[in-house]
Amino acid sequence: IVMNVITIEDYKSTYWPKLDSAIDQLLTQSPGDYIPISYEQIYSCVYKCVCQQHSEQMYSDLIKKITNHLERVSKELQASPPDLYIERFNVALGQYMGALQSIVPLFIYMNKFYIETKLNRDLKDDLIKLFTEHVAEKHIYNLMPLLLEAQSTPFQITPSTMANIVKGLYTLRPEWVQMAPALFSKFIPNILPPAVESELQEYAAQDQKLQRELMQNGFAR
Repeated sequence: IVMNVITIEDYKSTYWPKLDSAIDQLLTQSPGDYIPISYEQIYSCVYKCVCQQHSEQMYSDLIKKITNHLERVSKELQASPPDLYIERFNVALGQYMGALQSIVPLFIYMNKFYIETKLNRDLKDDLIKLFTEHVAEKHIYNLMPLLLEAQSTPFQITPSTMANIVKGLYTLRPEWVQMAPALFSKFIPNILPPAVESELQEYAAQDQKLQRELMQNGFAR
C-alpha cells in the first residue's frame, strides 16, 4: 500500500487537531462517561503519522497538551476550600489515571517506534511523571496535613477516598511514605519495619482507642 505523503502542514492542520480533540475529551470525561470517539480513527491517525516520521512532533505536542491541562487542574485545586480539597484531589487523580488507560493505548505505535526505541522510555511512565510534577508535588504539603487530620476524625472522608489517594501518592513517589509512615502503612502492606514485641502493647492501645471512638460515634461492636 502506498501511503499518501503527510507533510508537516498536513499534520498540523488535519492530523494533530483530531488527536487534540480526542485527548481533550479523554482528559475531561467523568468516570463511566461514554465518549463518541472513534478509537479506530485515532489509532490509524497515530499510525500514519508515525510511519511518516512525525513521531517527534506528535510526542512534543502530546506532552505540551497534557502539561497545559495539568497546570489548569493544579490551579483549580489551589482555589479549593480546605473542606473540598481532599475530595477534589481524589477526583483529579482518578480522572487523570482513568484517561491514561485510553490515551496510552491510542499512542501505542508512537510509544513502540519512538519513545521506547529512540528515548528509551515509556509513554505511561512519562505521563504519570507529568502528574507528579505539575499537580502532586505542588499540593503534597497542603494535602498531607489534611489527610492526617481526616484520618484522626472518623467519617470526615470515605475510606475509599483515603485509600485511593494514599495508594496513588505511593505510586507517584514511594518516598512520600516518609512524610506519614503510619498513614501509608494502613493501605500499603509491608512498608513499616516489622513490629517489635515492646510495641505490641502500644498498637493494642491504639486499636482500643479507635474502637472507643467508633462506639462513641454510634457504631456497635
